[in-house]
Amino acid sequence: MEKSVQDEFISTVSHEMRTPLTSIRGFSQTLLSSWDRIDDENKKKFIKIIEEQSNRLINLVENILTVSKAHKGTAVMQKVFVNASIKSIMPMFLEQYKTHSFVFIPQKDLPPARLDDDKFQQIMTNLIDNASKYSPDGSTVTVSTETKNECIIIKVKDEGVGIKKEDADKLFKKFSRIENHLTSKTQGNGLGLYITKQLVEGMNGQISFESEENKGTTFVVRFPVYNEEEVLKCSQKS
Repeated sequence: MEKSVQDEFISTVSHEMRTPLTSIRGFSQTLLSSWDRIDDENKKKFIKIIEEQSNRLINLVENILTVSKAHKGTAVMQKVFVNASIKSIMPMFLEQYKTHSFVFIPQKDLPPARLDDDKFQQIMTNLIDNASKYSPDGSTVTVSTETKNECIIIKVKDEGVGIKKEDADKLFKKFSRIENHLTSKTQGNGLGLYITKQLVEGMNGQISFESEENKGTTFVVRFPVYNEEEVLKCSQKS
């Protein structure tokens, strides 16, 4: 990152860290100073808040490290079978989001892509997790794969509230969250989609989305088919 951008990033991260750290310190001090005067129900409530804010910090630190790696271009490109890679992470979501349904529609005989498999799985984890968090209980998240013009196209579709046109420009920016009744119930630091975009573009791919308010959103990722002779690139027109 350039110096000015890095300074801005550090400043924003510091701001994002301040809220959970303040909560952890405040509730810890209250428990230590007033333990005997606090009933069991409130003790559990305060400890739960400390746990949630600690997890928020851990996620923030992990995302910061990922942003740093993405900017350094550390991808190890190789032949990756996309269907198998996606299939390997699906059980995690079935366990985590038991009120949702998950459907995977792979194209048969899908050719391999030229990717870093670890980073690809992180991309898919971010997109599927995002679709799950921001869609209502009882809804379905659908993942599909296909090929077109030497590109592998992966779609992650949810049945959430959709994205307003005026919010479209915010979607892939650092620390930007779109406010609606679902996001207000879900903690996040606004780095997930920013990181996803950096990882996708770092592997010669493209990411876009299609959305209709109150009818859901589909994220579309395009990666070049594996080619031993040259490095291919995909565009949003593929």
